[in-house]
Amino acid sequence: MNFLRVVLLVAVAVMLFLGGVNGLIPQMERAANVQKVEAAALNTNESAENCALSAHFPQSVRQWCAAIETYAQENGVDANLISSVMVNESAGKPDAYSKDGAVGLLQVMPSDGLAARFQCPSGACFADRPSMAELFDPTFNIAYGSRMLANLIHSTGDVREALKAYGPKDVGYNYADLILRTFYQAKNQ
Repeated sequence: MNFLRVVLLVAVAVMLFLGGVNGLIPQMERAANVQKVEAAALNTNESAENCALSAHFPQSVRQWCAAIETYAQENGVDANLISSVMVNESAGKPDAYSKDGAVGLLQVMPSDGLAARFQCPSGACFADRPSMAELFDPTFNIAYGSRMLANLIHSTGDVREALKAYGPKDVGYNYADLILRTFYQAKNQ
């Protein structure tokens, strides 16, 4: 059994055990998405051959193609944009953990761990976020991060503004421009 299948089976088991995040993805929709990703990953050779991600991305990112494409389509975000975030945030490493506490492939701030120390005027900044354990699951991280990015694009009406909001708070547009540069390089290759 290859690594991706094991990861997906563990992800399904964890999601079923935990019952998911309150209101992030309704139970039936989440189960259907897990089945779609699992079905796409069952034949990894076929998935790799049919992967629509740019060849610009390294194998460490392309290995997540099935999940990236599933959640990109579900959320109306270009899969190459999600991959651009991933390559810059974690280089495709599902166990990535930043010095500020961001977790997983798309470096989402969780409700616990180091991120629990961040305080906003109304209380803990990330109290409504998933836990570190949930975000270390690659499929869950891609699903959550993709939805978060899609919501930011929708609320700001602009991809660059959305990426600025998604990235670290103290870097202005540098983060957004880095992601967009990676995205356009991938699209033009």
